[in-house]
Amino acid sequence: MLQPKKTKFRRQQKGSAKGNAQRGHQLAFGSFGIKSLQTKWITGRQIEAARVAVTRYMQRQGQIWIRIFPDKPITRKPADVRMGKGKGNPEGFVAPVTPGRILIEVEGVPFDVAKEALRLAAQKLPVVTKFIVRRDYDASQNV
Repeated sequence: MLQPKKTKFRRQQKGSAKGNAQRGHQLAFGSFGIKSLQTKWITGRQIEAARVAVTRYMQRQGQIWIRIFPDKPITRKPADVRMGKGKGNPEGFVAPVTPGRILIEVEGVPFDVAKEALRLAAQKLPVVTKFIVRRDYDASQNV
């Protein structure tokens, strides 16, 4: 499961996830990618499930880049505990995602393979996504 090796503080406030992505909104590494169209928290388990789906379908060809990392601790109080008495203990980590954020990028496979692999990955994620292609991608150079 993805999580930071070390954090400065054990607990963090929820914060607000308003607006669109200000960074990480353009393809930087691969020719294909999936872009988030919603605001959501994505857990480390969901990211890992998406990664496994892509690598299985691509049969370990090409290259994959995961562009998000769960570094925000989420706390939860135990069941049947009354209100008050402080904040709960950290349960896991999430990556806050806003619309426009690139989640996964792929390179080194044909268009149809990349499209299907990223479709399978998108099914594992709690956000609505969009398949995107690099602007200067040339289909005639089919890998």
